[in-house]
Amino acid sequence: MLVALLGATAAQAGEKRDLIIDSDPGADDVVALLLALASPEELNVLAITTVAGNVRLDKTSRNARLAREWAGREEVPVYAGAPKPLVRTPIYAEDIHGREGLPGVTVHEPSKALADGSAVDYLIRTLNNAPPHSITLALLGPETNLALALIQAPEITRGIKEVVIMGGAHFNGGNITPVAEFNMFADPHAAQVVLASGVKLTYLPLDVTHKILTSESRLKQIDALNNQAGKLVSDILNEYIKADMVQYGLPGGPVHDASVIAYLLKPELFSGRQVNVAIDSREGLTFGQTVVDWYDTLKHDKNALWIENGDAQGFFDLLTERLGRLK
Repeated sequence: MLVALLGATAAQAGEKRDLIIDSDPGADDVVALLLALASPEELNVLAITTVAGNVRLDKTSRNARLAREWAGREEVPVYAGAPKPLVRTPIYAEDIHGREGLPGVTVHEPSKALADGSAVDYLIRTLNNAPPHSITLALLGPETNLALALIQAPEITRGIKEVVIMGGAHFNGGNITPVAEFNMFADPHAAQVVLASGVKLTYLPLDVTHKILTSESRLKQIDALNNQAGKLVSDILNEYIKADMVQYGLPGGPVHDASVIAYLLKPELFSGRQVNVAIDSREGLTFGQTVVDWYDTLKHDKNALWIENGDAQGFFDLLTERLGRLK
């Protein structure tokens, strides 16, 4: 049975959620970062940690710092993390995100540098020192950084409230192979480590992100903000969505990673089901596939909340409203 996510949340209770965003920016990652950084009443963004994924680590780290600069939130530290997956050969998505990872806009070197130290060390230190079950992690790219932290210091699970993941695919099919979503395919071994950690997991897979699509009117409402943030997002999305619209014959394009931030801000926009999830890391056609026991056929422990539906117009209304708060 699908359940609407209407329970008492930190945002609904007027309580800020302490959040670390782990990301591989990437067009949709930058939109997600702007949405999060424009929402300080609900989200206390402790740091942004970067990982190789959509493009190489030096470019994802620069793009995260650009998003921070564009949001006017340069007090939020950015830590660079893993430059490659745990086991597999690195892959990138330059065919979708462009050589610089930000299609549709001109990039530059941000004025503020990276924070000293590695993302993995930051995660270990911060989660070890946190009150029990107090910090949410939003994983928008390959899960390598958190996996490395868990391998080195498994006790950090004590500090984790929830891990919300953009990744996986079940009903939709994959976007890098017929069955695998890019983030899982890029580092399935890391995803397995996170799954085995026992922390509270929520997935926003292609099953939902391919239902939250741009449209001409939705892009116009962003463009009509007439501010820098609205123009940036409009320019990025107008270029970024082209490939998916052609590949899948969609009337618009998904903004995958921003759905994670929208879920944290307004979970009532989404619905899903507790299920058992496993990741296939065997070489072959199913490498990187998320195996979702939607109908509880195997009677295994339900280890994740799998989001399957979302309110597309509600998402774009939220995104537009928050971008309107920025310059």
